[in-house]
Amino acid sequence: MTMSLDEWEAAVADLWARFEELDRHGGVERMRVLATSCPAADGRAAFELAGMYDSMGFEAEAGAQYERALAHGLDDARHARLAVQYGSTLRNLGRLDEAIAVLENAPTHESTGIAPRIVLALALHSAGRKDEALRVAIEAQVDALPRYQRSMRAYAAALTR
Repeated sequence: MTMSLDEWEAAVADLWARFEELDRHGGVERMRVLATSCPAADGRAAFELAGMYDSMGFEAEAGAQYERALAHGLDDARHARLAVQYGSTLRNLGRLDEAIAVLENAPTHESTGIAPRIVLALALHSAGRKDEALRVAIEAQVDALPRYQRSMRAYAAALTR
């Protein structure tokens, strides 16, 4: 019996909701089974599998699945989430220039908020670009401030002049 896309999405959401109960290999295997049963022809199955690999500490395998997801296409929300997750994975793999490029070009979406900027700051820090990292982190938070936005933008800009 073939799953509908709604049923598949619900099964994926259920698996993620039970994440804390999963062991490393069991979680990956369960998501791999779900990925093979995905009725969609886009990259969502690869994206979800990549996320599980990533969450279970298999960054190299996650990277390959993120690339596969990108090649097959994603909806806007998953594409934005992929940029954060893949950028973080690339950073963890020491592929800092690639991480920075992915995160600098991350699409904006309400599902990720300022996460792309924060992970970019981490990648820049890992790359030894400390002042730029601090600038990006400050700039990511400026709009949340009730006051002092102009001053904080100026302070941030001064870090990399």
